[in-house]
Amino acid sequence: MSQPTAPQPWSQRFETALHPAIALFNASINFDINLIEYDITGSQAHSRMLAKVGIISAEEGEMLVNGLEQIRQEYRSGNFNPGVDAEDVHFAVERRLTELIGDVGKKVHTARSRNDQVATDVRLYLRDQIRKIQKDLRTWQQTLVSKAEQHIETFIPGYTHLQRAQPISLAHHLLAYFEMAQRDWTRLDEIYNRVNISPLGSGALAGTPHPIDRHYTAELLNFGSVGRNSLDGVSDRDFAVEFLCAASLIMVHLSRLSEEVILWSSQEFSFVKLSDRVSTGSSIMPQKKNPDVPELVRGKTGRVFGHLQGLLTIIKGLPLAYNKDMQEDKEGIFDAVVTVRACLEAMTILVEEGIEFQPKRLAEAVAEDFSNATDVADYLASKGVPFREAYQLVGKLVKTCTSEGILLKDLSVERWKTFHPQFEADIVDAIAPAQVVKVRNSYGGTGFDQVRSQVEAAKQLIA
Repeated sequence: MSQPTAPQPWSQRFETALHPAIALFNASINFDINLIEYDITGSQAHSRMLAKVGIISAEEGEMLVNGLEQIRQEYRSGNFNPGVDAEDVHFAVERRLTELIGDVGKKVHTARSRNDQVATDVRLYLRDQIRKIQKDLRTWQQTLVSKAEQHIETFIPGYTHLQRAQPISLAHHLLAYFEMAQRDWTRLDEIYNRVNISPLGSGALAGTPHPIDRHYTAELLNFGSVGRNSLDGVSDRDFAVEFLCAASLIMVHLSRLSEEVILWSSQEFSFVKLSDRVSTGSSIMPQKKNPDVPELVRGKTGRVFGHLQGLLTIIKGLPLAYNKDMQEDKEGIFDAVVTVRACLEAMTILVEEGIEFQPKRLAEAVAEDFSNATDVADYLASKGVPFREAYQLVGKLVKTCTSEGILLKDLSVERWKTFHPQFEADIVDAIAPAQVVKVRNSYGGTGFDQVRSQVEAAKQLIA
């Protein structure tokens, strides 16, 4: 076997180079290059700390910081593209730094391990991405609120078990997704605090004999606190699991609305029309307009779920501290970030300009069923009839109408009275869809006044 032809990130204990296939198998540079700017930022903070405590001179610290900044600019301009021989982004940066400033570059790794280095990089990356996703969620919420405000008095059938249940305000339905997104936002905020803990200075697993100042590097990197246990510092991936849990729930919420849009756009429902800007056609059926955006969001949801399950499986049996298995955490995290952000953007466009609700069809839908049956029971209850008695009577009434092929609205006042003497002429208005929705004015309900309040509260929350 040949001797190594390029510097390796390990010691001269090794006499021969890795087999080319194993080198490729072992390398992570193809994906952890995503961490390069976070790695540079972390290394700059580490260099400043080394100079502050006297492990290196102030001049050497300045050389390291400036050299690292030059690498950042080279990367941004496309002039730094390390290959697989670098193994990972950390060694690639260190090697380039040594090329730029000489032997001083070799001092950047003093009092540090790749173990605490990568843990720091991932936390810096996720911290940044969490804020970006939160911003995306706010844009998504703004779109939902804007669309809801246009449809406060538009009706839509409310479903349970995918069966018509009660008519509701379309705005109320859309605001349910606003609430889901708000939980997503606050959940990410909570996770951010657990991501925002510095592992830098934990070393390989046991800390370092050098007189480092971990609190100073944490301050430079704007970490909220410093990890208290070096073993945990390099082996903890709970924060990544939590992020993938939050990402999965965001996808769950987007997928649920996607499923509804797919149903609503079908000819059987015809609740919405899809614009050409968010639809595709069939290669052989010229009449087709396919809901590709919600279908893709629905499909990509499983992809993010898979990353969560994958990371849980990676860490479930790992002894402390760092193990090479942990290299497999990054691709899932990176892809989950890209997927969630892309889906939030696509769904925002879909709801903002891609779907046109059909108020006339929606009004017809809430008028052609028995979703006002509960209101008949409530009508009797308001007149002193025990609700359970009223419930049984209305069940019988619906059964009668069904057998005759008519709806409750088709009954005459005289016919109503044959079922119960408490029915008066006002029953006709009481079961009209507009009235059915309007009177559900309990806090958080679908009544128009409540929904208007919900819209205003939502607008204030995201202002």
